[in-house]
Amino acid sequence: MDAGIVILISLLYLILLFGIAIYGNKMSKAGQSIVNNPLVYSLSLAVYCTVWTYYGSVGRAAETGLGFVAVYLGPTIMAPIWYMVMRKMILISKQLRVTSIADFLSSRYGKSTFIGVITTIILVFGIIPYISIQLKAIGYSFDLITSQNSSNDFWDSSTFYRDKVNYFTILLAVFTILFGTRSLDPNERHEGLIAAIAFESIVKLIAFLAAGIFAVYFLYDGLADVFTQGANNPITSHLITLKTNPASATNWFWVLVLSAVSVMFLPRQFHVSVVENNNVSFVRQASWLFPLYLFLISFFVLPIALAGKLSLPTGSEPDMFILSLPLFHGHEWLALLVYIGGFSAAASMVVVSVISLSIMVSNNLLMPFLLKTRTAAIEGYALLSDRLLYIRRMVIIIILFLAYGFYKSVSSNFPLVSIGLISFTAILQLAPAVLGGMYWSRANKKGAISGLLAGFFIWFITLPIPTLAESGIISKSLLSDGYFSISWLRPYALFGLENVDHISNACIWSMIFNIGLFVVVSLLTTQDVDELAQGDIYVHIEKYSNTPDMEVIRREASVQKLKQLLIRYLGSSKARYLLKNFDGALSDKNADNASQEFINYVEKTLTGAFGSASAKLLLSTDIRRQSVTLEQLNELLNQTKDILEYSQALEEKTTELTKTTQELAAVNTQLKQLDVLKAEFISTVTHELRTPITSIRSFAQMMEKKEDLLPEQKKEFLGIILKECDRIKRLINQVLEVEKIDAEVDALGESSSIDSTVRLALSRLQPQIEEKNIDLSYQSSDSTIMVNLAEDKMLQVMLNLLSNALKFCDAQAGIIRVTLDRNYAENATYLKVYNNGQYISEEYHNKIFEKFTKVKDGNLAKPEGSGLGLYITRKFVEQAGGKVSFTSSENEGTTFILNLPIYNPFPGK
Repeated sequence: MDAGIVILISLLYLILLFGIAIYGNKMSKAGQSIVNNPLVYSLSLAVYCTVWTYYGSVGRAAETGLGFVAVYLGPTIMAPIWYMVMRKMILISKQLRVTSIADFLSSRYGKSTFIGVITTIILVFGIIPYISIQLKAIGYSFDLITSQNSSNDFWDSSTFYRDKVNYFTILLAVFTILFGTRSLDPNERHEGLIAAIAFESIVKLIAFLAAGIFAVYFLYDGLADVFTQGANNPITSHLITLKTNPASATNWFWVLVLSAVSVMFLPRQFHVSVVENNNVSFVRQASWLFPLYLFLISFFVLPIALAGKLSLPTGSEPDMFILSLPLFHGHEWLALLVYIGGFSAAASMVVVSVISLSIMVSNNLLMPFLLKTRTAAIEGYALLSDRLLYIRRMVIIIILFLAYGFYKSVSSNFPLVSIGLISFTAILQLAPAVLGGMYWSRANKKGAISGLLAGFFIWFITLPIPTLAESGIISKSLLSDGYFSISWLRPYALFGLENVDHISNACIWSMIFNIGLFVVVSLLTTQDVDELAQGDIYVHIEKYSNTPDMEVIRREASVQKLKQLLIRYLGSSKARYLLKNFDGALSDKNADNASQEFINYVEKTLTGAFGSASAKLLLSTDIRRQSVTLEQLNELLNQTKDILEYSQALEEKTTELTKTTQELAAVNTQLKQLDVLKAEFISTVTHELRTPITSIRSFAQMMEKKEDLLPEQKKEFLGIILKECDRIKRLINQVLEVEKIDAEVDALGESSSIDSTVRLALSRLQPQIEEKNIDLSYQSSDSTIMVNLAEDKMLQVMLNLLSNALKFCDAQAGIIRVTLDRNYAENATYLKVYNNGQYISEEYHNKIFEKFTKVKDGNLAKPEGSGLGLYITRKFVEQAGGKVSFTSSENEGTTFILNLPIYNPFPGK
């Protein structure tokens, strides 16, 4: 494909992203956020899927088979506990205005500048190689898609001004600057950028799935065909089996750990999941939406790898199989879609990573340096604020061109996955300090510093330096001889650890030293007051989320000086806006001593703009600290106690009101349902009365007008009239019975023979049974059984059950089975009435025995009957001390079961 077309489409795609970002920002300012929903939040997390996922996973699958799965499985395994870990990180960050993972650690350990510096250095060293493989993938994919066109002859990677990766780096730098360094507003989110990232996640998923469908269903006859051919080919057969040797298992374990940790602590992941989070509840939905995304984007990885191995020429680059397949088979436009998907994967990672790194470098490296040297101690908003913004923009450019330099010198010699795992191992070094700081109150600054430095040192000598040696930048003898020619200091077999891969080797030793020193030093040393206060917030964030800040060290400052501080560093207009939004502490306009709440507010505001360590330094000259006296401590404790008691009382009231509201809502729902049922009942009774009355009137008029009726016809008409009269009587009796039941009249005191009652009911219904040609049988194991129910009520129960069976049994070949059994162990009787009719759907299971409930007959538009029969049945049976139930299954019919205690004429014995 022509290089000009590819460049033009790449530019148009970036312009489209630019437009999406502008639209997102515009909607955010209008108060109509387009990213404030769990789906967009989950899609933004897919920035995790970089070119490593897009290109590198296929390359890894082409070499190791199922070895690629661990990178997706780690985050998936981690997802169920996200709601605990990620939610806590978000709550802490919102409470303390944290803007980066370095700031998160710095704030936890007493707002330590040094920890912020260490963390930033680790991340810069760790992420620059990761960014470099994004640039490498862009360059390789561009070369591949334009390789058959002469227009590509202009590009020459050996010449700086003709290297296309150089120009792509500049483009990404411009885009990152536009949306990452707009202002220093501590409350501002990059909603436009998040919208663009979510869109990119959709594009790369669609492109990857399109390539997978093409490889599986256009080049082959489906998944089965691909795997069958792969299994039968000696070149690919080993890719379909999972290796079970110890070295492979060790590598799998550590890649799982690395990916599970990195999905939370990578700078870009922390930025989109924590800093840009709009609602902490989104984490719950993301814990299944994000793994679903990973499943979809990884589904075709192995099939594409197999298809590439089987159909592409020998020597094809495995990392580029996904792009090579459509190109090799003449589908250039599909190849262009795949290229754009890869470009999306690279661009989103680069932009978010560089933004987060620029924030960390400016806030945790440069700002503390400027403040400590008093270089930044200047008057005037424009000078300081603009200077810091220019610094961030310069940092973005420097980071990207450092990554470009690493790509040119190192990354171009290694597969994408190899460099990616080196970066993941760097991120692993943060895990003990982060997780320990969130869940272990004894964790302290000295322990965190010791662990971070030790872990970073082990990582540096076991991965980056050997990688430089493999690239030929330093002597390769280091790999075989070890540091200082000491064999047990060989970087890939440190301290004599053999038979494991270099990633596992680095992970094992770095974690032993990192965790070991972190725990031991924390146990052997003490925390200062700032660490104690911050540690309690991190470990017990739930109790701080909705309560005022309480300080163990009392701080004093002038209100005017704090105002001037905000104006100096944030600008007069922004400072006025922030002061206007602050409640309570400035109510006394003449007071010059700032309240603790106002001091905390100013510190949090500056933390959001400059980081916790820099904010601490900014305030150090204007705030005086005093130790709290015993009286002040008692006052503080009493205030805290009052606040907690008030909070608890409010919580109890809220719980009580919530419970009452729920109860009222439930009662209201029941009343509405009852109202609907009563309306239906009135309609039904009216209908049920009107029908027989109309019939009686019709036949009576016929007998009156036609005097020449034959005696047989008169007899037939009179019979119909009597039948309809019985129908009216039965309906009226049912209504009266309900009245009696609800009024709890007619107490029990009589008994009846259940066998004779059943037979009587069957005899009364015999005409209907014969009319419908029902196959009916009755079996009784004991005809002497007596129950605690009067005969008329027992008869009504049986008539209700049998009438229902007649109504709902199969219209063509109806079957009714009545069985009576005695249970001697329970001293009870079981009466079962079965019919082979329609299945009672689940919607009626909990209400079939309630008043006015009528089961719909599939053959009728409107159910027959009053809806009172089964209600009366249940009430009579319960009055007799029994219970009624039913079983119903599709295609097998329905059985109603009466469980009645046997009548005891001597209840006291």
